[in-house]
Formats: sequence, C-alpha cells, structure tokens
Amino acid sequence: MTASRWVRQGVQRAIWWLFVSVASSPAALAWNAGGHRVVAMIAWEAMDTSTRSAAAKLLRAHPDFLQWQERSRDADADADLTAFLEASTWPDDIRRDKRFYTAGLEAPTPTLAGFPDMERRLDWHYVDLPVGSAVGKAGTDGELGRQLVELADTVGNRQASTAARAYALPWLLHLVGDAHQPLHTASRAQPDGRSDNGGNEQPVVNPFDQRHPSTNLHRYWDDLPAPPWLRGSRLESVVRALKQGFRPPLVAGVSAQWIEESRQLARDQAYPPGRDEVPTIDSQFHENALALASQRMIDAGYRLADLLHRLLGAK
Repeated sequence: MTASRWVRQGVQRAIWWLFVSVASSPAALAWNAGGHRVVAMIAWEAMDTSTRSAAAKLLRAHPDFLQWQERSRDADADADLTAFLEASTWPDDIRRDKRFYTAGLEAPTPTLAGFPDMERRLDWHYVDLPVGSAVGKAGTDGELGRQLVELADTVGNRQASTAARAYALPWLLHLVGDAHQPLHTASRAQPDGRSDNGGNEQPVVNPFDQRHPSTNLHRYWDDLPAPPWLRGSRLESVVRALKQGFRPPLVAGVSAQWIEESRQLARDQAYPPGRDEVPTIDSQFHENALALASQRMIDAGYRLADLLHRLLGAK
C-alpha cells in the first residue's frame, strides 16, 4: 500500500469517526445539508476576492438572506460566508416551506416579492440515466443537466435582473453538488424490471448506522459526506481533513462531464455487489463508498469555485 493511500485512509477514518461521535438523525435529501455545506465551504475557500464579493452581493439580494443569518450560532460569523453556506441547502429547505408548492400535488402559492418562481422544482435535482438493464430512455426523467446550464447562464448574465440572478445562484450552488452524487444521475432495474429511481427503491441494511440500520441505497449515499447539521468549527475541521487527504480534480470540465462521471460511478461502484433483494453494506464497500463520496465533495467544491469564477469573477 502506498504512503498516499495510508494518509487518505487515515483521513477517511478521522472524518468517519467525527461523524459517528456526534451524529444525529440523518435527512433523506440530496447530499444532505451537511454535505452541501462541505461543497460550498471548499468552493468559498478556493474562490478569489472578486468572485466572493460578486456572489455575496447577489445573495444579499435574496429574500431569505436574513433567515440564513439566523442559522449561525456564532455572533461574529462572516455574514457573506454564512449566506453562501446556507444558500447551498436552500433548494432542499424549500421542500418543507409552505410558501412554495409542488406541481401536480398542490395548488400554486402566491408569488412573493423577490421570487421569480414559487415551485419547488423537485425534478431539477436529478437525471435518471439508466445503468445496467435499467428501463426507460436515457435522460427522459429529471432536469439536472438542463438546469445546470440554464442556471449558470442566468447567474453569469449581468444584464439579467438581480432578482433572477439571486434566485438562480442558490440553485446553482446546490445542483453542482447534486451532480457529483452518483445516484442523482442514474438508476438501474429491479428484479421485476422497474427502475429503482436512483436507489430510492433499493432497500439496504447499513450496520454502520446503529440508529437507522434499515434504509435505502440513495439515502445511504446522501448521508455519507457529513451529518445534516454540520456547521461552524466542525465544518471547518471536516473540510480541512478532506483537503489534506484528497486532491483537487485534474479537470474542471463542464456539467455534462460531471454527470457522466457520476453515471459511471453509479454503474461501477454505487451498488453493493451481488443481487440480494436487501443487501447488507459490508466494511469494504463502506470504506470505498466513503472514499468515493469524499473525493466527489472535493471535486464538486473546486469545480463550483471554477464555475463561479468564470461567471462572476472580474472581467
């Protein structure tokens, strides 16, 4: 085993035991809130001053800017960093926000000042590309790929309204993270031929979570990077450990490449070996999954910084 692999495994174990020692009930959201803050913190630290300032200016124009500040327990926290971190979870937060509605299930809610759109847009978080013998046509379900392009265009369009750009930026922060979660890009067929909907329909036993050993594969992956409440000094510690143990991506690439990477990872590494109806996660799979999730956090964070520099940096 190489020295670098020893270092990486040591970092993985340190991160994992940090999570286990303070873990609370996990949230069944796309890379959970802690994971999205990890990506955002990595990006923030990699961004130059002009890009940070431009992003902060847009987020200060967002209607929920003050709500984001209230989540920080540190009175001396950097308001712009707080907004950037909390904005990265906003597209998941609105799933429980009664100001917004889910199309097809609820009547549209009134349009509020500063919001160009009040729909929760649940299909923006994923794209279902089939792996293995998954049913359906590639890319027919989910808007992730399309929205990454359109939101980036809006954020980078300095002729667009401030409200439109301020609304688009939290979505862009979030969806870059989602694009790096393998099971937000792919599904495979169950024994009866139906799609497993990105692992949501694949039950697993996870002995590494004593509180919630019965879960599904999608939720297992969502909760790998961090506990949902991760903030403050603990967030900083996790980001520091990840940056010490994992390298930045060799290629920044574009969103279509990120999604294709994730699809290939879903095909090759996201599913436990064998075809047990309810597989049990073993230690080897779990260690590999933790390493993969950690690397995808690093990839997403640095790529988000690169993207925002291109969209918002000084011309």
